[in-house]
Amino acid sequence: MELPVWFEVGSLIVLTLILVGDLLLILKRPHIPSTKESTLWVVFYVCLALIFAGLLGMFAGSEFAGQFIAGWLTEYSLSIDNLFVFVLIMNQFAVPRRYQQEVLMVGIIIALVLRGLFILAGAAIIEQFSWVFFIFGAFLIWTAFRQAFPGGDHDADVKQESFIVRMLRRTVDISDHYDGAKIRTVVNGKKIFTPMIIVFAAIGMTDLLFAIDSIPAIFGITQNAFIVFTANLFALMGLRQLYFLLGDLLDRLRYLHYGIAFILAFIGVKLFFHAMHVNELPFINGGEHIEWAPEISTWTSLGVIVASMAVATIASLIASARDRRAAPAGDAPSTPLEAAEAVADEKGTPPTVEGR
Repeated sequence: MELPVWFEVGSLIVLTLILVGDLLLILKRPHIPSTKESTLWVVFYVCLALIFAGLLGMFAGSEFAGQFIAGWLTEYSLSIDNLFVFVLIMNQFAVPRRYQQEVLMVGIIIALVLRGLFILAGAAIIEQFSWVFFIFGAFLIWTAFRQAFPGGDHDADVKQESFIVRMLRRTVDISDHYDGAKIRTVVNGKKIFTPMIIVFAAIGMTDLLFAIDSIPAIFGITQNAFIVFTANLFALMGLRQLYFLLGDLLDRLRYLHYGIAFILAFIGVKLFFHAMHVNELPFINGGEHIEWAPEISTWTSLGVIVASMAVATIASLIASARDRRAAPAGDAPSTPLEAAEAVADEKGTPPTVEGR
Protein backbone atom coordinates (compact mmCIF):
# COMPACT_ATOMS: atom_id res chain seq x y z
CA MET A 1 0.00 0.00 0.00
CA GLU A 2 1.07 3.59 -0.64
CA LEU A 3 0.42 6.60 1.53
CA PRO A 4 -2.14 8.99 0.01
CA VAL A 5 -0.59 12.31 -1.02
CA TRP A 6 -3.35 14.23 0.79
CA PHE A 7 -2.46 12.39 4.01
CA GLU A 8 1.23 13.30 3.73
CA VAL A 9 0.54 16.96 2.91
CA GLY A 10 -2.20 17.29 5.54
CA SER A 11 -0.03 15.69 8.23
CA LEU A 12 2.89 18.02 7.56
CA ILE A 13 0.60 21.08 7.64
CA VAL A 14 -0.99 20.05 10.97
CA LEU A 15 2.36 19.19 12.57
CA THR A 16 3.90 22.47 11.37
CA LEU A 17 0.98 24.42 12.88
CA ILE A 18 1.44 22.60 16.20
CA LEU A 19 5.17 23.37 16.16
CA VAL A 20 4.55 27.06 15.35
CA GLY A 21 1.88 27.27 18.07
CA ASP A 22 4.33 25.77 20.58
CA LEU A 23 6.96 28.33 19.58
CA LEU A 24 4.52 31.25 19.91
CA LEU A 25 3.52 30.11 23.40
CA ILE A 26 7.16 30.18 24.48
CA LEU A 27 7.81 33.61 22.98
CA LYS A 28 4.66 35.05 24.54
CA ARG A 29 5.26 33.63 28.02
CA PRO A 30 8.87 32.71 28.82
CA HIS A 31 8.92 30.75 32.08
CA ILE A 32 10.29 27.71 33.86
CA PRO A 33 7.80 24.90 33.20
CA SER A 34 6.65 22.91 36.20
CA THR A 35 6.96 19.14 36.38
CA LYS A 36 3.20 18.85 35.84
CA GLU A 37 3.25 21.08 32.76
CA SER A 38 6.23 19.24 31.26
CA THR A 39 4.59 15.88 31.95
CA LEU A 40 1.35 16.90 30.26
CA TRP A 41 3.20 18.14 27.17
CA VAL A 42 5.31 14.97 26.90
CA VAL A 43 2.19 12.81 27.27
CA PHE A 44 0.45 14.95 24.64
CA TYR A 45 3.23 14.46 22.09
CA VAL A 46 3.54 10.74 22.83
CA CYS A 47 -0.22 10.30 22.39
CA LEU A 48 -0.08 12.38 19.20
CA ALA A 49 2.65 10.09 17.83
CA LEU A 50 0.62 6.99 18.68
CA ILE A 51 -2.50 8.49 17.04
CA PHE A 52 -0.41 9.25 13.96
CA ALA A 53 0.84 5.64 13.93
CA GLY A 54 -2.78 4.45 14.13
CA LEU A 55 -3.73 6.66 11.15
CA LEU A 56 -0.77 5.30 9.22
CA GLY A 57 -1.98 1.77 9.92
CA MET A 58 -5.49 2.71 8.83
CA PHE A 59 -4.52 4.37 5.53
CA ALA A 60 -1.37 2.46 4.56
CA GLY A 61 -1.22 -0.78 6.55
CA SER A 62 0.41 -2.10 9.71
CA GLU A 63 3.87 -2.32 8.11
CA PHE A 64 4.01 1.47 7.69
CA ALA A 65 2.73 1.96 11.24
CA GLY A 66 5.38 -0.41 12.60
CA GLN A 67 8.13 1.36 10.66
CA PHE A 68 7.04 4.71 12.06
CA ILE A 69 6.92 3.49 15.67
CA ALA A 70 10.32 1.78 15.38
CA GLY A 71 11.82 4.86 13.74
CA TRP A 72 10.23 7.23 16.23
CA LEU A 73 11.49 5.23 19.22
CA THR A 74 14.98 5.04 17.72
CA GLU A 75 15.10 8.80 17.14
CA TYR A 76 13.57 9.43 20.58
CA SER A 77 16.26 7.39 22.30
CA LEU A 78 18.97 9.21 20.34
CA SER A 79 17.30 12.54 21.21
CA ILE A 80 17.47 11.71 24.91
CA ASP A 81 21.21 11.29 24.44
CA ASN A 82 21.11 14.78 22.90
CA LEU A 83 19.78 16.13 26.19
CA PHE A 84 22.98 15.27 28.05
CA VAL A 85 24.94 17.61 25.79
CA PHE A 86 22.23 20.29 25.93
CA VAL A 87 22.47 20.27 29.74
CA LEU A 88 26.24 20.77 29.55
CA ILE A 89 25.89 23.60 27.03
CA MET A 90 23.34 25.38 29.24
CA ASN A 91 25.66 24.90 32.21
CA GLN A 92 28.78 26.00 30.34
CA PHE A 93 27.25 29.31 29.24
CA ALA A 94 25.10 29.90 32.34
CA VAL A 95 21.89 30.33 30.32
CA PRO A 96 19.20 31.73 32.66
CA ARG A 97 16.74 28.94 33.39
CA ARG A 98 13.80 31.11 32.38
CA TYR A 99 15.08 31.42 28.81
CA GLN A 100 16.23 27.85 28.28
CA GLN A 101 12.92 26.99 26.57
CA GLU A 102 13.65 29.49 23.78
CA VAL A 103 17.16 28.11 23.35
CA LEU A 104 15.86 24.55 23.14
CA MET A 105 13.14 25.53 20.66
CA VAL A 106 15.65 27.23 18.37
CA GLY A 107 17.85 24.14 18.67
CA ILE A 108 14.91 21.93 17.70
CA ILE A 109 14.12 24.07 14.64
CA ILE A 110 17.78 23.96 13.55
CA ALA A 111 17.75 20.18 14.03
CA LEU A 112 14.60 19.81 11.93
CA VAL A 113 16.07 21.84 9.06
CA LEU A 114 19.35 19.91 9.13
CA ARG A 115 17.65 16.53 9.35
CA GLY A 116 15.24 17.47 6.57
CA LEU A 117 18.17 18.24 4.29
CA PHE A 118 19.96 15.03 5.32
CA ILE A 119 16.81 12.98 4.70
CA LEU A 120 16.37 14.40 1.18
CA ALA A 121 20.02 13.75 0.40
CA GLY A 122 19.90 10.26 1.91
CA ALA A 123 16.74 9.28 0.03
CA ALA A 124 18.25 10.47 -3.28
CA ILE A 125 21.49 8.57 -2.67
CA ILE A 126 19.68 5.36 -1.70
CA GLU A 127 17.52 5.61 -4.82
CA GLN A 128 20.59 5.70 -7.06
CA PHE A 129 23.17 3.64 -5.17
CA SER A 130 21.99 0.56 -3.28
CA TRP A 131 25.55 -0.15 -2.11
CA VAL A 132 25.34 2.87 0.22
CA PHE A 133 23.67 0.53 2.74
CA PHE A 134 27.08 -1.11 3.27
CA ILE A 135 28.50 2.31 4.17
CA PHE A 136 25.56 3.20 6.42
CA GLY A 137 25.87 -0.17 8.18
CA ALA A 138 29.61 0.22 8.78
CA PHE A 139 29.12 3.80 9.98
CA LEU A 140 26.44 2.76 12.51
CA ILE A 141 28.56 -0.09 13.88
CA TRP A 142 31.48 2.32 14.30
CA THR A 143 29.15 4.86 15.96
CA ALA A 144 27.85 2.13 18.28
CA PHE A 145 31.40 1.31 19.35
CA ARG A 146 32.06 4.99 19.98
CA GLN A 147 28.86 5.21 22.07
CA ALA A 148 29.72 2.17 24.18
CA PHE A 149 33.37 3.14 24.68
CA PRO A 150 33.50 6.93 24.40
CA GLY A 151 36.87 7.31 26.12
CA GLY A 152 35.38 10.04 28.30
CA ASP A 153 32.05 11.64 29.02
CA HIS A 154 29.71 14.03 27.28
CA ASP A 155 32.00 16.92 28.23
CA ALA A 156 34.10 15.93 25.23
CA ASP A 157 31.20 16.73 22.91
CA VAL A 158 30.89 20.22 24.36
CA LYS A 159 34.64 20.88 24.14
CA GLN A 160 34.39 20.31 20.40
CA GLU A 161 32.43 23.55 20.20
CA SER A 162 35.36 25.59 21.56
CA PHE A 163 36.73 26.29 18.07
CA ILE A 164 33.40 27.74 16.89
CA VAL A 165 33.09 29.80 20.08
CA ARG A 166 36.62 31.19 19.67
CA MET A 167 35.92 32.10 16.04
CA LEU A 168 32.73 33.92 17.03
CA ARG A 169 34.52 35.86 19.77
CA ARG A 170 37.25 36.89 17.33
CA THR A 171 34.96 37.97 14.50
CA VAL A 172 31.98 39.62 16.26
CA ASP A 173 31.49 41.79 19.33
CA ILE A 174 29.76 39.87 22.12
CA SER A 175 28.57 41.35 25.41
CA ASP A 176 29.40 39.86 28.79
CA HIS A 177 25.78 39.63 29.90
CA TYR A 178 22.50 38.21 28.60
CA ASP A 179 19.65 40.51 27.69
CA GLY A 180 16.71 38.17 28.17
CA ALA A 181 16.50 35.85 25.19
CA LYS A 182 17.70 38.49 22.73
CA ILE A 183 20.50 37.76 20.29
CA ARG A 184 21.49 41.45 20.03
CA THR A 185 21.63 44.19 22.65
CA VAL A 186 22.85 47.76 23.02
CA VAL A 187 25.97 48.49 25.10
CA ASN A 188 27.24 52.08 25.35
CA GLY A 189 25.07 53.05 22.39
CA LYS A 190 26.48 50.28 20.20
CA LYS A 191 24.55 47.26 18.94
CA ILE A 192 26.40 44.02 19.68
CA PHE A 193 25.56 40.33 20.06
CA THR A 194 24.72 38.72 23.39
CA PRO A 195 26.20 35.38 24.58
CA MET A 196 22.99 33.80 23.24
CA ILE A 197 24.56 33.74 19.76
CA ILE A 198 27.30 31.46 21.08
CA VAL A 199 24.75 29.18 22.72
CA PHE A 200 22.82 28.90 19.44
CA ALA A 201 26.04 28.10 17.57
CA ALA A 202 26.94 25.37 20.07
CA ILE A 203 23.43 23.89 19.96
CA GLY A 204 23.41 24.01 16.15
CA MET A 205 26.75 22.20 15.89
CA THR A 206 25.53 19.57 18.33
CA ASP A 207 22.39 19.09 16.23
CA LEU A 208 24.54 18.60 13.14
CA LEU A 209 26.67 15.93 14.82
CA PHE A 210 23.63 14.06 16.09
CA ALA A 211 21.86 14.29 12.71
CA ILE A 212 24.85 12.61 11.07
CA ASP A 213 24.42 9.69 13.50
CA SER A 214 20.63 9.46 13.57
CA ILE A 215 19.65 9.67 9.88
CA PRO A 216 21.50 6.49 8.78
CA ALA A 217 19.96 4.73 11.80
CA ILE A 218 16.37 5.39 10.78
CA PHE A 219 17.10 4.61 7.12
CA GLY A 220 17.98 1.17 8.44
CA ILE A 221 14.35 0.83 9.56
CA THR A 222 12.54 2.41 6.62
CA GLN A 223 13.48 4.03 3.32
CA ASN A 224 10.21 5.99 3.12
CA ALA A 225 11.32 9.64 3.34
CA PHE A 226 7.95 10.77 4.74
CA ILE A 227 8.10 8.28 7.61
CA VAL A 228 11.76 9.11 8.23
CA PHE A 229 10.96 12.84 8.52
CA THR A 230 7.81 12.49 10.63
CA ALA A 231 9.57 10.08 13.01
CA ASN A 232 12.30 12.71 13.49
CA LEU A 233 9.70 15.45 13.82
CA PHE A 234 7.77 13.65 16.56
CA ALA A 235 10.97 12.75 18.41
CA LEU A 236 12.09 16.38 18.42
CA MET A 237 8.70 17.93 19.18
CA GLY A 238 8.63 16.56 22.73
CA LEU A 239 12.34 17.09 23.36
CA ARG A 240 12.02 20.52 24.99
CA GLN A 241 9.49 19.36 27.58
CA LEU A 242 11.47 16.16 28.15
CA TYR A 243 14.51 18.29 29.02
CA PHE A 244 12.65 19.89 31.94
CA LEU A 245 10.79 16.73 32.92
CA LEU A 246 13.81 14.47 33.24
CA GLY A 247 15.95 17.05 35.01
CA ASP A 248 18.25 15.28 37.44
CA LEU A 249 17.08 11.90 36.14
CA LEU A 250 19.48 12.37 33.22
CA ASP A 251 22.44 11.83 35.52
CA ARG A 252 20.95 8.56 36.72
CA LEU A 253 20.70 7.09 33.21
CA ARG A 254 24.31 5.98 33.34
CA TYR A 255 23.78 2.93 31.11
CA LEU A 256 21.68 4.68 28.49
CA HIS A 257 24.62 4.92 26.10
CA TYR A 258 24.97 1.13 26.16
CA GLY A 259 21.33 0.72 25.15
CA ILE A 260 21.74 3.24 22.34
CA ALA A 261 24.97 1.58 21.24
CA PHE A 262 23.23 -1.81 21.03
CA ILE A 263 20.39 -0.33 18.97
CA LEU A 264 22.82 1.33 16.56
CA ALA A 265 24.87 -1.86 16.21
CA PHE A 266 21.72 -3.91 15.62
CA ILE A 267 20.49 -1.51 12.90
CA GLY A 268 23.99 -1.50 11.39
CA VAL A 269 23.92 -5.28 11.08
CA LYS A 270 20.38 -5.08 9.67
CA LEU A 271 21.61 -2.63 7.04
CA PHE A 272 24.40 -5.02 6.07
CA PHE A 273 21.88 -7.82 5.57
CA HIS A 274 19.65 -5.52 3.53
CA ALA A 275 22.64 -4.41 1.44
CA MET A 276 23.39 -8.07 0.71
CA HIS A 277 19.80 -8.62 -0.44
CA VAL A 278 19.94 -5.69 -2.87
CA ASN A 279 23.62 -6.16 -3.76
CA GLU A 280 24.70 -5.00 -7.20
CA LEU A 281 28.45 -4.65 -6.61
CA PRO A 282 30.29 -6.80 -9.19
CA PHE A 283 33.04 -7.86 -6.76
CA ILE A 284 30.52 -9.27 -4.24
CA ASN A 285 28.79 -12.49 -5.30
CA GLY A 286 29.32 -11.57 -8.95
CA GLY A 287 26.95 -8.62 -8.64
CA GLU A 288 24.02 -10.90 -7.74
CA HIS A 289 21.68 -10.53 -4.76
CA ILE A 290 22.68 -12.62 -1.73
CA GLU A 291 19.45 -14.39 -0.91
CA TRP A 292 20.67 -16.40 2.10
CA ALA A 293 21.20 -13.26 4.21
CA PRO A 294 18.41 -13.01 6.82
CA GLU A 295 15.86 -10.21 6.43
CA ILE A 296 15.03 -8.68 9.84
CA SER A 297 11.39 -7.63 10.03
CA THR A 298 10.14 -4.26 11.24
CA TRP A 299 8.40 -5.81 14.24
CA THR A 300 11.59 -7.64 15.28
CA SER A 301 13.43 -4.32 15.08
CA LEU A 302 10.75 -2.68 17.21
CA GLY A 303 11.05 -5.40 19.86
CA VAL A 304 14.85 -5.05 20.00
CA ILE A 305 14.63 -1.25 20.31
CA VAL A 306 12.07 -1.34 23.14
CA ALA A 307 13.90 -4.13 25.00
CA SER A 308 17.27 -2.36 24.71
CA MET A 309 15.99 0.93 26.10
CA ALA A 310 14.00 -0.80 28.86
CA VAL A 311 17.00 -2.84 30.03
CA ALA A 312 19.34 0.20 29.93
CA THR A 313 16.87 2.40 31.82
CA ILE A 314 15.97 -0.16 34.49
CA ALA A 315 19.63 -1.10 35.05
CA SER A 316 20.54 2.60 35.37
CA LEU A 317 17.81 3.33 37.92
CA ILE A 318 18.67 0.23 39.98
CA ALA A 319 22.37 1.18 40.05
CA SER A 320 21.53 4.80 40.92
CA ALA A 321 19.22 3.74 43.77
CA ARG A 322 21.92 1.41 45.11
CA ASP A 323 24.50 4.22 45.06
CA ARG A 324 22.17 6.62 46.85
CA ARG A 325 21.58 4.10 49.61
CA ALA A 326 25.33 3.52 49.97
CA ALA A 327 26.33 7.21 49.91
CA PRO A 328 26.42 9.22 53.18
CA ALA A 329 23.68 11.84 53.50
CA GLY A 330 24.55 15.12 51.84
CA ASP A 331 27.41 13.69 49.77
CA ALA A 332 25.42 13.09 46.60
CA PRO A 333 26.79 15.26 43.77
CA SER A 334 24.54 17.81 42.12
CA THR A 335 23.43 17.11 38.60
CA PRO A 336 24.40 19.22 35.57
CA LEU A 337 20.88 20.62 35.43
CA GLU A 338 21.00 21.62 39.10
CA ALA A 339 24.41 23.18 38.55
CA ALA A 340 23.15 25.11 35.56
CA GLU A 341 20.22 26.39 37.58
CA ALA A 342 22.44 27.51 40.42
CA VAL A 343 24.91 29.28 38.14
CA ALA A 344 22.13 30.98 36.18
CA ASP A 345 20.51 32.21 39.36
CA GLU A 346 23.74 33.61 40.79
CA LYS A 347 25.50 34.85 37.65
CA GLY A 348 24.41 36.59 34.50
CA THR A 349 27.84 36.30 32.91
CA PRO A 350 28.72 33.13 31.03
CA PRO A 351 32.09 31.57 31.87
CA THR A 352 34.83 31.90 29.26
CA VAL A 353 35.58 28.92 27.09
CA GLU A 354 38.97 28.54 28.72
CA GLY A 355 37.36 28.78 32.13
CA ARG A 356 35.47 25.53 31.87
